[in-house]
Amino acid sequence: MAHLKRKDKAVVKLRTNVKRAAPTANRLRPDRRFAKFLRLLGLVAGLACALTPVRLPAALTPEKLYQKVLPSVMTLEVESRSGEKFIGSAVLALADDVAVTAWHVVADARSVWAVFADGQRVKVLGCVDQDGLRDLAFLKLEKRLPHRQAVLGRQLQSVAAHAYVIGAPKGYDFSISDGLISQIRNVGGILQYQLSCPISPGNSGSPIFNQRGEVIGIASWTKVDAQNMSFAIPSQEFIGLKLTEPPKTWQELAASVPVALPPRLIKTRQNTDPELKDKETADAECYLAFQKWFNDSIGKSVTIAVQEAGRTNTFTFTVR
Repeated sequence: MAHLKRKDKAVVKLRTNVKRAAPTANRLRPDRRFAKFLRLLGLVAGLACALTPVRLPAALTPEKLYQKVLPSVMTLEVESRSGEKFIGSAVLALADDVAVTAWHVVADARSVWAVFADGQRVKVLGCVDQDGLRDLAFLKLEKRLPHRQAVLGRQLQSVAAHAYVIGAPKGYDFSISDGLISQIRNVGGILQYQLSCPISPGNSGSPIFNQRGEVIGIASWTKVDAQNMSFAIPSQEFIGLKLTEPPKTWQELAASVPVALPPRLIKTRQNTDPELKDKETADAECYLAFQKWFNDSIGKSVTIAVQEAGRTNTFTFTVR
């Protein structure tokens, strides 16, 4: 018990050893309720700041948008390994020397040149990275081009949002068209914008812009048996590709990356070979003439002869 008493005294001594400051007439003690009120007021102010919407840049008129983003857009002049020549489009939106396009535009390329609206031509050295499933490719330019880069939009756009596309439909480079994001589709496991913007062969790889002039996607393909029904890869899919990889030359790509493009993608490339273009024009005119004759024959019995591989097959039926 004596030991416990000594311990108690020590405890008492420790507790009373600290001298308290004597209260003075001028010293103020904060009221606990007031302090609680201040904390509550700070919480309300914090919530108000968090709930305040972020002010986005104002929508641009089509004229201002075109002037703003045009320096970033390029027409790609592509020569394939088989010697075929065609064009596509691309945009500077990641770096001053890296362009984004659709993979099918350059998948079998032997050489590629980028041409800008002011006439500047830049050689494309090769491909930094590519994704055939998403139909995306990052291209390395021969040199850096400062003050041309467009702003990359990082948010998925909403259905019915306005959209613009700038590209080279049928070879008419740096053409602009507009429309809406008709829907957001899952195509083969990949999210794609369905667009009402008019898109033609030559638009492959064209940038899709929102009303603030941000790149929100890359034109990929169009449904040929429908009107104004095209598809683009959203910019969110860009993150799956590597930007800092050393570029592979076209020769290295030919040896390492197999080319197996679906027909819907091959048809979106605009051929620039004069002989092939003449053949495509003749085929299109022949088809239109046949379509007109077929429509005029509704209700009539017709006979059609089809020649294939040296054989002739005849079909007789009533057009309904």
